[in-house]
Amino acid sequence: MGTQIALKDYGDFSMEGLCAAILVKHQDAVRVRNPRIAVAKLAKIVDTILTLSNRQGFHATSLREISTASGVSMGGLYAYFDSKDTLLMMILGQVSSSVHEVFAAAPVEVRLDPASHLKWLVTAHVMLTETMLPWFAFAFMEAKSFPKEGRRAAVASEEAIEHMFTQVLEAGAKEGRFVTDDPRFVAALIKPMLQDWYVKRAKWRRRGLSASDYAQKLCAFLDAAVGKPGRPGD
Repeated sequence: MGTQIALKDYGDFSMEGLCAAILVKHQDAVRVRNPRIAVAKLAKIVDTILTLSNRQGFHATSLREISTASGVSMGGLYAYFDSKDTLLMMILGQVSSSVHEVFAAAPVEVRLDPASHLKWLVTAHVMLTETMLPWFAFAFMEAKSFPKEGRRAAVASEEAIEHMFTQVLEAGAKEGRFVTDDPRFVAALIKPMLQDWYVKRAKWRRRGLSASDYAQKLCAFLDAAVGKPGRPGD
């Protein structure tokens, strides 16, 4: 049976909820003080840039195009950020913090068993990327043209996620729950398998797989690869 995770128990991952979180992190730079207006306008701006970037690329999209498509004036845009690179970092930062916040919220009873913890993390990641699909697709597709700060942030985030998986795998190997002499290598392989869901989602959809189906199959694959045969409770 697959691990069931209700993301709503761990945060608000709607466009408005994510933009509200961005505003909290960048409240010193944002000049709009009415929270309701600020969230609504930033949601329009972010939704527009994610849509336009998917169509033509972030760096090919001008602030004038964002203004026209979102209905927010140029002056209105500058009330939220001073440049496109700042907007980029806001989006990347929210993608990264969403993953880390969800991973950190794994229930205590799940953390006590490395095998359950691994399944929980894999399932949570797949479900989060399904919920935030345009955000994760944007971060992946635009990575090659990030400014230096963005590239450093993306690498740091990926390494932190890989480290979380490594720790769980190491704990499982120590307890005899996993069979692997190189947890770090296994953790490094998990990341591209997780990315495949949101990068090549259409392929999996054509094969009739939902996000929960994909998560369940990936968990079963990992269990077959590193799970200890005949372990207690199986």
